[in-house]
Amino acid sequence: MKTLYLIRHAKSSWDHEGLTDFERPLNKRGEGDAPLMGGVLRQHGARPELIRASAATRAITTAEQLATVLDFPPDEVIVDEGMYGAAANDLLKIVRSFPDTVQEAMLVGHNPTLHILAERIAGFDEDNLPTCGVICIDFMVETWHEVPDTIGKIRYYEYPKKYK
Repeated sequence: MKTLYLIRHAKSSWDHEGLTDFERPLNKRGEGDAPLMGGVLRQHGARPELIRASAATRAITTAEQLATVLDFPPDEVIVDEGMYGAAANDLLKIVRSFPDTVQEAMLVGHNPTLHILAERIAGFDEDNLPTCGVICIDFMVETWHEVPDTIGKIRYYEYPKKYK
């Protein structure tokens, strides 16, 4: 079995004039939500062996904060420039390229791409994946290359407002 966590970056700030969308940091709510969701993931028993994040500032910060709470070395988060602005098919190619020695992997990125990918590979039927929302998907496969030949099963869907 392989487990994939699709995680939208935490809430970002629009308060910094002159920054591009790519450079936007997390806002105060986002700075609190990422560790909160790390704790939720920890309670669920998440043990990622690989975390890959979009190179956008808000995604990297979210991934590093999640990693810290989950006892994953933040400096081992893989930053992927290609994830920013990627299509769902691009993210699927990334997932299918994960080493088969990895059982649990996380992608930290952006909507609408993560939402579209979740619909496609697991039948996610919510209207939106909110900021810092997490979808945990199990695949009954031996290799990552088999995703999504077999549709995954959503084990849980979590988001910060459930805990506030």
